[in-house]
Amino acid sequence: MAKSQSFSPAEAGFESGQASTQTGVFVCIHGHFYQPPRENPYLAAVERQPSAAPFHDWNERILHECYRPNAFARILDERGEVVQIVNNFDYISFNIGPTLMSWLERHDLETYQRILAADRRSCDRHNGHGNAIAQVYNHIILPLANQRDKLTQVRWGKADFQKRFGRDPEGMWLAETAVDVETLSVLIDQGIRFIILAPSQAERCREMGQADWQTVGDGNIDPTRPYRCYVPGKPDGQNAIDIFFYDGPISGDIGFDDVLSSSQQFAGRVGQAVRDEPHRAQLISVATDGETFGHHRGGAEKALAYALVHEFAQRGWRVISYAQYLSLCPPTWEVELKPVTAWSCSHGVDRWQDSCGCGGGGGWQQDWRRPLRQTLDWLRDRLAELYLEFGAELLRDPWQARDAYVQVIGDRSPRNVNRFLNEHQHHKLNPAERVDALRLLEMQRYTLLMYTSCGWFFDELSRPEGTQILRYASRAIELAEEVSGQALEAEFVRRIALAPSNVAHFKDGAGVYRELVTPARVSPEQVVAHYAMTSLFDTYRREQRLYCYTIHQKDYQLQPMGSLTLAMGQVQLVSEVTQDRTTLAFAVLHLGGWDFHCGIQSIKSRAAYGRAKTQVMDAFSSASVAQTILAINRCFGERSYTLQNLFPEERHRIMRLLSQETLQRLNQLYNQVYRDNYGVLMAFHRDRLAVPQELQVAADIALSHRALSVVQSLEQDISDPQGNVLNIAIGYVGELEGIAIEASHFRSQLKLPGVQQTMEQLISRILWQALKDFEINSIAATVEGLSRLIQLGQNLGLGLSLARAQELYYEYISSPTGMTATLAQDWSEEQQKLAFIQLLKLGELLAVNASSQLSYLATQS
Repeated sequence: MAKSQSFSPAEAGFESGQASTQTGVFVCIHGHFYQPPRENPYLAAVERQPSAAPFHDWNERILHECYRPNAFARILDERGEVVQIVNNFDYISFNIGPTLMSWLERHDLETYQRILAADRRSCDRHNGHGNAIAQVYNHIILPLANQRDKLTQVRWGKADFQKRFGRDPEGMWLAETAVDVETLSVLIDQGIRFIILAPSQAERCREMGQADWQTVGDGNIDPTRPYRCYVPGKPDGQNAIDIFFYDGPISGDIGFDDVLSSSQQFAGRVGQAVRDEPHRAQLISVATDGETFGHHRGGAEKALAYALVHEFAQRGWRVISYAQYLSLCPPTWEVELKPVTAWSCSHGVDRWQDSCGCGGGGGWQQDWRRPLRQTLDWLRDRLAELYLEFGAELLRDPWQARDAYVQVIGDRSPRNVNRFLNEHQHHKLNPAERVDALRLLEMQRYTLLMYTSCGWFFDELSRPEGTQILRYASRAIELAEEVSGQALEAEFVRRIALAPSNVAHFKDGAGVYRELVTPARVSPEQVVAHYAMTSLFDTYRREQRLYCYTIHQKDYQLQPMGSLTLAMGQVQLVSEVTQDRTTLAFAVLHLGGWDFHCGIQSIKSRAAYGRAKTQVMDAFSSASVAQTILAINRCFGERSYTLQNLFPEERHRIMRLLSQETLQRLNQLYNQVYRDNYGVLMAFHRDRLAVPQELQVAADIALSHRALSVVQSLEQDISDPQGNVLNIAIGYVGELEGIAIEASHFRSQLKLPGVQQTMEQLISRILWQALKDFEINSIAATVEGLSRLIQLGQNLGLGLSLARAQELYYEYISSPTGMTATLAQDWSEEQQKLAFIQLLKLGELLAVNASSQLSYLATQS
C-alpha cells in the first residue's frame, strides 16, 4: 500500500535562501468551503429546511455529503473495500467560512477537530506554514463595502482563524475573490501575506527589475508562479501583497466537467498544465468551491484523496500549500490588477449591485439588485449614526469595540461577556446600559450579516438567500429602535418597494418583507407562549434553556381536569445574546386534541399575579371552558396564542404526540386485521395472486409497528452506557430477524423511520466497546453479532451505512494507541494469530481491506 509523502525543503531538493535554484512540479488544490449563515436571527439556530430532506437543513446535508467525507475520504480497492482513510484537509489548501466553522463546532465536533488537526499536522510538516487560510468573516463583497466594514470583516476573519487554528493566517480568501485597491491596502495593514485570484483579474505583469509590462487582461497570465502586487500611496515595506492565480481552465473543468470521475482522469487533466521547463519550479494551482468534492460531485472526495496521496506522487509531483510554496519560492514577478473584479462576474462586481445578467438564464429580471443594495446602504449609514450617537455614551471607542466583538460572538458565556464589557465600557455600566451596549453591537453584527453576498447571487429577491439578508436587516432595525426609540422600518420598506420581484404574488421587495420577513420575527411573548404550551408535554427544570434564551421559572402550576388541562406560571426570560431580561406570566388551556388557548401578560407585582391566577383557577374549577377562556383573556391579555404559534419544529413534535393516541388505535386495528387474515394472506402469496390492497396495507403497517416497538425497547435497554451492548442487542435480534422473514414472505414494504440511524449507532457502539476492551475470548462473538446486525439491516431494507464503524476500525488498526498498543500485551503466538484472524474477519465484515496493515503489524509484533 502506498503511503502519503511530505517533503521538507531539504528533501525536496531546495536550500534555504536559494529560490532561484528550486525546480520541480508542485500541485496545490484549494477548496473554498462555505455556506451562507442560515440561523434564525431571533433564535440563533438553523430551522428545518424541507428542501434539504432527508436531512434537517442544508448545512447538515452538505456536512454528510462533503465536509465529513473529506475528513474521512476513502480509498477503495477493486472490490470496493476500504484500503485507506485519508483526511483530505491534510493535503489541500483550504479556507472554511467562520460562520460555517461555528456551525460545524456545534453539530459535528469530530469533523471540526479533524480539520483543525489537519492544519496542525501541515504546520508541523512544513515549518509552520499550514494548509488553512482565513476568510473575510461573512462573505461580503469587499469592494462594495465602506472602509470601516472592510476592516471589521478582515479583522473578524483573522480573529476567528486565530482562535480556531491557534496561529496567524498567512493568506485570506476574499468572498467571490472580489478585490479592489482599498481591499488590498486593508489586507496589507492587517498582516495578510497573500490572496488567491482568478487569472481574469490581472491586467499586466512583468519580471521584477524589468521595465516592460506584459498585458494579460484576457486571462492569459502564467498561473504557475506567484506574483507581488504593489499598492500605491503606501510606504515601502508596507505596500505589497503576494497573489496566486489559479489555473482557470482546470479549475473550471473541476467545477463543471467530469474531471473528478477518477483520480487518473484528474491527474491527467492537471498534467496537461505541466510545462517542459525543468530549470524552474512550477506550481499547478487549482481553486474551486470545496463543496465540489462530494456535494456537487458525488464521490469526488475519493478521487481527490487517491490523487493527493498516490497519483501525484507517482508522477513525481509534490503536493503543497500556497503558504509553503511562498516560503520556498518567493515571487520574482510583479502584477497589476484590473480596478474592481471578482471570479464569478464578468462585469466587475455588478452581480451584487446591478442587473448585469450574471447568474441569469431563467428569463427573470435582476432589476431588484440595485434598489436592494441602495436600501441596505441607506440603512447601514443610518445605523452607523445611531451606533455612534448612543454607543459613545457606553463604549470608549465604539468602532474598536465592534472589531473586538467577534470575541463575544464565539463565546457568549457570562464570564467572557463581562470581560469584554469591562475592557470596552465607557464607564461602569449598570444592567440596563449593559443590555443597550450589547444591543448596539448586535445591531452592527446584523448590519454586516445583511451584506452576505448570497443575497444578490441569484435571480430573485424572494429566494431563501435574499429573504435571509432582509431578516438580518429587520433584526438590526428592531435593535436600533429598542435602544434609540427611532423607527426606521417604514422608510426601509418604502425604499425596498423599489426592488421589483419576479414573483407576482410578492410584487416587490416590500411584499417579500411583509410576507416572508415580518412573520418570522420572534417576540419574548412568543418564546414564553412556546414554553407554556410545550410545558404541557415536557417536564421543565426551574432553569431551562430554549434556543438562545434561558428561562427561569418563578412559579408554575399544572392542573388537569378530565380532557382539559390548565397550566399557569410566571417566568423570567433572559437573552443569552443581549442579556435582556423580561418577566412574563402565562396561562394556557389545552382543550384536548389540537385546541390550545394561551394568554401572555407582563404582570409586575406578585399580588397582581396572584389575583390573576386565582381568577383563572376559580373559572377552571367551575368546569366551564367559556368562563376559563374569558378569565384568561381578562387577566392575561386579549392576544391568544395557539399551536400555530409554536416554533415549527416543536409544533411538529407536539402534533406527532397529539396523534399518538389515534395512531395507536389504528395500529391495533391494522394488527387485528392482519392476524385475522393471516391465512388468507398466506394463500394469496402461495398462489402468487394479487393481494387485495387493504390486506397488504394491514400487513405492511402491522409488521412495521412491531419492528418499531422492538427497536424502541432495544433503545431503552441499551441506554445504560455501562451495560454490555452486544449481549443486550442479540436478545432482540432474533425477534427482528423473524419480522424481517415475515415481511419478506408477504413482500411487505416496511416503514421504519429512525431505525437506520439507531442500527448504525448500535453497530458503532458495539465495535467501539469491543476494540476499547479488546479480548481474544470475546472478539469472535463480536464478529458474529455484528454480522447478524448488518445482515438484519439488509433484510429490513434499512440501507445501513457502515462509515462510522469503518472509521473506528481503521483508526484502531492504524493508531499507535490502537492495535499496536494491544499487541504490546503479553500474548502467546497462538493468541496473536487468533486475534489477527478475527480482526481480518471484522474488516471483511465492515468492507475494509486491512490485510496490508495487519500483515505489517504481525511482522512487528
